[in-house]
Amino acid sequence: MISVEKIKQVLQARFGYTAFKPGQAEVIQAVLSGQDTFAILPTGTGKSLCYQLPGYLLAGQIIVISPLLSLMQDQVAQLHYLGEKSVLALNSALDPVTRRYGLAHLEQYKFVFLSPEMANQPQIRQKLRQSQIDLLVVDEAHCISQWGVDFRPDYLALKSLRTTIQPRATLALTATATKRVQADILAKLGLAATDTKQIIHSVDRRNIYLAIEVVADETEKDQHLVALCQQLKRPGIIYFSSRQKAEEITVLLQQKVTQRVAFYHGAMTSQDRFAVQQQFMHGKLEIICATNAFGMGINKADVRFVIHYHLPSSLESYLQEIGRAGRDGQQSIAILLYTARDFQLQANLVTNTLPEAALIKQYFAHPQRFAAAAIPEIDLLKFYRQHGQDEAAIQQLFAKRRDEKMLALRSMLAFVQTPGCKRQFILDYFTDPTTVIHDPTCCDATQSTNLAELDLQRDPTAVVAADQQQNWQERLAAIFTTSSQL
Repeated sequence: MISVEKIKQVLQARFGYTAFKPGQAEVIQAVLSGQDTFAILPTGTGKSLCYQLPGYLLAGQIIVISPLLSLMQDQVAQLHYLGEKSVLALNSALDPVTRRYGLAHLEQYKFVFLSPEMANQPQIRQKLRQSQIDLLVVDEAHCISQWGVDFRPDYLALKSLRTTIQPRATLALTATATKRVQADILAKLGLAATDTKQIIHSVDRRNIYLAIEVVADETEKDQHLVALCQQLKRPGIIYFSSRQKAEEITVLLQQKVTQRVAFYHGAMTSQDRFAVQQQFMHGKLEIICATNAFGMGINKADVRFVIHYHLPSSLESYLQEIGRAGRDGQQSIAILLYTARDFQLQANLVTNTLPEAALIKQYFAHPQRFAAAAIPEIDLLKFYRQHGQDEAAIQQLFAKRRDEKMLALRSMLAFVQTPGCKRQFILDYFTDPTTVIHDPTCCDATQSTNLAELDLQRDPTAVVAADQQQNWQERLAAIFTTSSQL
């Protein structure tokens, strides 16, 4: 048994901290004792420390399953900054020579980061099987439930990965998961609830003010967004469901607010995404217009606002994304802009991103006709067919998944429409027992948002410089008299 004193010595010597944040010490002690562990810790509370620190007290390797290239790059850069050289992110961004060398010498690295797809490759599994794995980490574990069925099915192979490599302990980490998702994560990883240490902390981020702004249509939404970006303290992130809209609003904000705006989405090259991320991290960009591809690799402490231009698909996604604000503990704000059309737009996305019953039937009737098709839905069906699933099972699987997504979307709409405390609504949804103190810094349930009282307003002189046609007091009054009725 490794003593608490020894753990604290490593904390200070390696990481420069004298105390743990809530939940960290408990998670670290569990995995060091060889206990399979499932931990929910709020965004911004240092989940990566929960597997980085044990790496210096365990003899074997730490294998981290990570969902995004940007997240891997961030974690590798963080370890390099701390002086750790024995770290490898085995992914598509590596040049062929480095990739071959890394694979050939995989057992020599202390920390190895892999995507689920990479971890599912036979040659990598074989290499891992030959190594001493003291800790298998599934970072952002909610992705197993959120993406596994219909987006990245290789997540469903992590259970067999555990069987193959036999890690001394497994650690699943996330910031948000309902009771249903918690059970789903454990089941899909093959972790018995009775044998797994479960460390569940509140999802609440008290320093983030929650606001819903209702607008008539997209034109008013654009105008409202420009005004908000002129007034709010920066930096900030604006989330979109559409890549095209993210690009359009970037141009608009560059014209109306500041040139230090860029867009970020999955259709960009990895080099371009990395460049945008680094500019934002180092203060060269003030506002990012992004799809949900942006965020997991971002550990920027001073993000002051997160705005959702489109309705998020679920409260889980919403909470993950607003959690990128205020990681320094300072007052921040989350604003969701909403029109009456937004629910149906998101519902259409749910329908269009899952294989329809007719397509499934056609594919299983004549799979050879689809052999050359480069379509995500067909790739998904090929995956399940190759893993022995028949048409009836697939029909049932996606019907259930569609119902789950629509239920999550309706819960998101209920949050938007609630007349009561929005923070309480979120905590109830996640069955979080935290007591809500509803005051002027909580949410806009009983009053209009006041940026001045929240200390989130930029210097008034900067606002005037951005728009000479209307003084900042008049514009502020006009913006925040929006009716709370939908």
